[in-house]
Amino acid sequence: MRIISRKTLRSFWENHADAEQALKTWFQEVENANWENYNELKNEYPNASILVDNRVVFNIKGNKYRVIVKFNLHYQMAWIRFVGTHAEYDKIDAKNI
Repeated sequence: MRIISRKTLRSFWENHADAEQALKTWFQEVENANWENYNELKNEYPNASILVDNRVVFNIKGNKYRVIVKFNLHYQMAWIRFVGTHAEYDKIDAKNI
């Protein structure tokens, strides 16, 4: 899976150092994934929430942080749309970010 962009994650963990290892692990797992459908994704990430418009919310570090990713599974592409604290996530519209 090609993920755009790691820089978004790096910028976040520079301000939230406790998230760095969890985000690096998540990035590596998703980068190595070859999901053909969302059922396969849910098998690996049962707590992920599938939203409209091919968006998925991942809980990071025990749900302290959230990452929203827009996927195109056919082309094996993923775009990071949001990374933030749970409180920041509560203030956004995850379906439109």
